[in-house]
Amino acid sequence: MSTENTAQPVRNKPPSGYLLLPKALARGTFLKWLRKTHAWFGLWGAALGFLFGFTGILLNHHNVLKIHLVSATQNQFELPLPTPQPATPQAMANWLSETLHFQQQQAKVQREAPKTVLWNNQPFQQPALWKITLRNPQHNVQADYWEGNAFVSIKQEDGNFFSLLTRLHKGSGMGVAWVLLADTLAGGLIVLSLTGTLMWTHLHGTRLLAAGLGLGSLILALFFTLQAIGS
Repeated sequence: MSTENTAQPVRNKPPSGYLLLPKALARGTFLKWLRKTHAWFGLWGAALGFLFGFTGILLNHHNVLKIHLVSATQNQFELPLPTPQPATPQAMANWLSETLHFQQQQAKVQREAPKTVLWNNQPFQQPALWKITLRNPQHNVQADYWEGNAFVSIKQEDGNFFSLLTRLHKGSGMGVAWVLLADTLAGGLIVLSLTGTLMWTHLHGTRLLAAGLGLGSLILALFFTLQAIGS
C-alpha cells in the first residue's frame, strides 16, 4: 500500500527580526546593549517622568478643558522703605530678597526711564519706575517702585501644592542644578524614544506600518498646530 505525498500549502509567515536594524546589529552584543540602555534610562527618569507627565497634563489643560486643581491666592500691600533707601534697582532687589525671604539670584530687575505723559491734556513728568520680580516654586512677587516714594508696592501670589508642581515643571524660580537635572530627563526621553522604536520593530508589523504610525502622529501634531495658529 503506497501513500501519496500531498503538498502542504505554504503559509505566509509574519515578518521576523528588527525591521529598522541591519542584520549585523540585530543580534548578540548590540541587542543586549540596546535593551539595557532602554531599561536604565527608563529607571533613571521614572520618578521625574511621572512628575513631568502629571504636571504636563495640568499645564495642557490650563486654558482649554480646565482641570481645577491649580490655584493661587493674591495679596497686595505697600512695604515701607528702610532708611537710608536703596539707591539703585539692584540694591532694592537685594533688600526685597532679604526682607521677603527670597534668594537674591531669584530676582529680576527692570528700570523704566522717566518720561512725559499727558494727563487731562496737560504734560506731566512721570518718574522712573523700578520693576522687581521675585520667584520661587511656591511664591511670585511683583514689586513696583516709583522713584521718590517712601514705599514700594507689592503684589504677591502664593500657589497651592499643584501650582508648586507646575512651576517645577516650568523651572520657575529654580536654580541651575534643577535645570540641568530636567535636561537629563529630556535627554533620557530622546534615548527612550529611539531605543523603544528600534525594539518595537521586533514585534509583528511591517516597515510601512512603522512609517505610518510615526508619520501619522507627526501629521496630527502639525495639523493641530497650524489650526491653532490660523484661529
